[in-house]
Amino acid sequence: MVTTHTVRFLIGPRTAEILENALQDGYHGMLISDGYVVYRAWKNRLRCWPHLMRKLRGLAESTDRRVAGVGKEMEGLMQTLMDAIYAARIDPPPEGLPVRYAVDIARLRHLCEAHWMDAHPALRSVVREFLYDWEVILRPVAEPPLPLSNNAAEQALRHWVIARHISHGTRSEAGSRAFALLASVIETCRRRGASSWRYLGTVIAAARKGLPLPPLPAIPAAA
Repeated sequence: MVTTHTVRFLIGPRTAEILENALQDGYHGMLISDGYVVYRAWKNRLRCWPHLMRKLRGLAESTDRRVAGVGKEMEGLMQTLMDAIYAARIDPPPEGLPVRYAVDIARLRHLCEAHWMDAHPALRSVVREFLYDWEVILRPVAEPPLPLSNNAAEQALRHWVIARHISHGTRSEAGSRAFALLASVIETCRRRGASSWRYLGTVIAAARKGLPLPPLPAIPAAA
């Protein structure tokens, strides 16, 4: 999980329980995620559009011409809305995007509803995903400054996944916890512009002397 200045890694099953433990009751921020069902418990949420676009691209490349046609049209509508959101961040239209692109939004909704009971499982799954999260998916259309992707989390995760493949992972609960804590500290220091090596050195020195462990490096003041 990645915020502007803090990163937290957890190793475990993707369950509602582990997500609740991570976010806890004090979390009031906006959660941007893929379509995994446990995230739906958080109302202040956004969907990652690149995840959705990849699913639509998969439909568009189907060997079933009918399914490919629906996938291409939905992909085109989403791309139109995405381009409009990026443009509105620079020069927002006076009437707002939901009004300007009402026809495109209505067409996208119609395609989803029309294929709710489709015989093709992949198409049926994608349109239902859109309808289940309709308001969440289209929220950036009404609020263009909102992010469209969870790329920050994907980027933070990438080299730790590579490290896991190289090392073949951990072999105990304690090892998993140590790996996740170290990754969290290193990435958090990086986002705060601090040296993780220097910070970890102070932690080890304090632990050897039986002193209280130092807090994480401070969040840098806004420029």
